Parts: sequence; C-alpha cells; structure tokens
Amino acid sequence: MVLMHATHWYTLNEARERIRAGTLSAAELWEACAYQIDLLNPQLNAFITLMQPELASGAPASPAALAGIPIAVKDLFETAGVRTTAGSLFFKDYVPDRDAAVVEKVRAAGGQIIGKTNTHEIALGVTTVNPHFGTCRNPWDRRRVAGGSSGGSAVAVATGMAVAALGTDTGGSIRIPASLCGVVGLKPTFGRVSLRGVIPLSKNLDHAGPLARTVSDAALLLQVIADGGSEDPRHEHAPADDYVRHIDDGVRGWRVLCASGAYVEKCEPDVIEAVAQSTKVFEKNGAKITRVDLSYLRDAALANGIMTQADAAAYHRERLAEHPEWFGDDVRRRLETGRDTSTVDYQAAAQTQIDMRRRLSLLLQDFDVILLPSTAMTAPPINEGDAVEHARRLTRFTAPFNLVGLPAISIPCGFNRQGLPIGLQLVAEAWKEAQLLRAARSYERETEWASRHPDGG
Repeated sequence: MVLMHATHWYTLNEARERIRAGTLSAAELWEACAYQIDLLNPQLNAFITLMQPELASGAPASPAALAGIPIAVKDLFETAGVRTTAGSLFFKDYVPDRDAAVVEKVRAAGGQIIGKTNTHEIALGVTTVNPHFGTCRNPWDRRRVAGGSSGGSAVAVATGMAVAALGTDTGGSIRIPASLCGVVGLKPTFGRVSLRGVIPLSKNLDHAGPLARTVSDAALLLQVIADGGSEDPRHEHAPADDYVRHIDDGVRGWRVLCASGAYVEKCEPDVIEAVAQSTKVFEKNGAKITRVDLSYLRDAALANGIMTQADAAAYHRERLAEHPEWFGDDVRRRLETGRDTSTVDYQAAAQTQIDMRRRLSLLLQDFDVILLPSTAMTAPPINEGDAVEHARRLTRFTAPFNLVGLPAISIPCGFNRQGLPIGLQLVAEAWKEAQLLRAARSYERETEWASRHPDGG
C-alpha cells in the first residue's frame, strides 16, 4: 500500500477546488485518468466501453458543479448514443437515444462520463465475473473478485481510472464492491435517486448511488444526482437536503447501535476485529455505543433474495424462455429459481418486507445510526466457490437494507492479514442521508484508510 500522490488520486472535492482555482484543468485530469485506464484496465477489466471527453471552456456555474471531472458509470445506466450492455448478450448492441436521469444530472453539473463500467451480468450477482465481457479483478489482489454487481465502478475509483462513479444496489451491489475494493459506497433511501433509464433488476429493491474515495466526495455526488423532478414512478419527492454543509459537525452525543448476535457475528475474525476497533473511534468522537442483537436481519436477507430473483425473472421472462443459453450459468440458475418461486413464498417475503420496515423504523427512533460489517468476508478468490453461494455470503449484511429501503454506506475500516480491504457499514433512518454521511465522515476523519490505494496505481 502507498499513499495518494499523483493527479489521478485527487479526490472529487480536491479536483473541483483545483479546477475552480485554475491550478488544474479538466483536460489534465481526464488525461491522468485515461493514463490509468491504459495502464490498468487490460488487467483489471473495469470498463466495458470507454468514452471521449466533451470538455467545455469556462468555469462551472453551479456550486455543486462537477467541473469537467471524469465520472465512471455502471453499464446499467442508459447513455445517449453509447451502448448500454447491462453486461449481457441480450443488450450488447443496445444504443439508447437518451441518458438516464442521473447521467443527465451529472452532465448538467459539468461532469464528464469517462466510460461504462463492467458489471455482473444483468446485475444479478456480486462477483462481476462476467462470462460475456470478462472478469473484473480486485486491484488489491488480482486473483480475487472485485465484488458486484457494480464491480467495475469500484475498481475504477480504487485505481484512479475515474475520480468517482455511479452504481446500482439491489442487494448490496454498491456497498459490496466498495467494501472489497476499499472505497466508499452509498446506497441512498429507496426513491431518493431516480431510476429512470436504468435497466432494472428488481423494481421493488433497486437503488442508484455514488462510489467515491471519500465520504465528502460521495456527499457531493449525491448532492448532484438526488431529488428533483422525475419520470420514474418510484422516485419520491422527499424534501431536498444539503448533504455537504454539516458533514464535519461530528457525532458527539449521538446514539450508535452496534449490531451483535450470532447472525451478525458470523464473520471472518479480521472483519470482527476491524469493526470492533471502529466502535472505539465513535466512542472517542463522543458517541454512545449500545450493542443490540440484530440476528433477525437473517429473515430480511432471505426475503430480499427471494424478491430479487423473482422480480428479475419477471423482467427477463421472455429472454429466459427464448434464449436461456445466452445467460451465464449462475445467472440462469438464479433466474430459473426466481421463475419457479411460488406466489405464497413471494407474498411471505413481501410481508417480511412490511414487518422489517416497521421494526427497523421503530428501532431507529432510539438510535442515530446502526453500525455493522459491510460484508462478513474479504474478497474471495475468483476461481474458488460458486457465484450463487458467494451471493448468499456477501449479501448477509447489505440485503436487509435494500428490503426496507433505508440509506446505508460502506466505508473502509481496515485490512485483513492478507492486505485485503474491510468495509464498515452504517445505516440511518429513511431520508436521513445527511445524518448518515456525517456519521461516516466522523469516522473517516479519525482514520487513514481513505488515503490508501492499491500498489501499481
């Protein structure tokens, strides 16, 4: 591990300030990221399609503007005139005529789309081992998975191939690769960010959000893509918030729930230790830690898995019926399982969703944030294990919060004995992203993890 130094390692906020001050040009930053792509993408396979800059002259007009900064976009977001594959043979030649809503917002804020990132096929998986567009590899150990399904976005950010990125999250697909690649990944409240123009996996569970190097960067990108009018019926017109202004105000006097119990504690020992150390940071920052058994999250994770597969099978039913051989083995198996899910089982999962929303909402009346691991394990080897089993293991702690739609963030909190990143997950009440980011920032400010990146970058 080495400390950040070169132009491509500027954070989103640093790059924005330097471009505004005239000490860095957007073209120079693009060239630095493009150099990283040329150097590393042949081995890591973070991108499916690369794009050309459309750099405009003059200073950005909006305080939230992205100032020509290169942003990577998961290849599930539609991009006008540029193919959007969803990592699938079915969409390999699909060229939309309009940008997804969040891509429109990024462009309107001056951001430049540097490329479309690799994803687990149709986003139904958490390894980004893609049989059609190649395996996306973990930059900390190229023999290991990057996580998924937003694996390419996490790798692009972790290696300086992009300053920040967009991903989607149905059972953990932003937070899992963020955890395994050592970056920040934020899943906002369900409905906070429009999904218009995003190829769906589950219309009941999908979320879109940022991946970035720091919590402040994630806050800035969320400020750009959240809220506003939308053609997406799932988009909630919740009151706009300022995710940046109070981010450094700390957590003194806050009540932090540290999840415990047999289900939560079934983790690799290094993960348990890293999360335990994180509670000490919150205590140092003035928060009160209370341990609560949250083993019932198991039921929420199981319900999320049932709904994800059934919803995906419904969306892809014609493709599955006509060309099942076009799907990779693991994705086809999960779609077939979803297709065969009974109405009784789906309704039971939907009832669990209602019950869990109520239960966690009541819980969060007594606590400001919940603290638990992002993933129970660090990145597994590419050639070991089954992708379907990896999905069950890696979504243990992320999927429950897709089911209930609560905002959740994964931030780096250390490394295991093999030098692989470990992620800490924080969860807040619905629509409290500003509060969630403030808690995450209070931890990040007291640690060094955000200043590290993999060797070779």
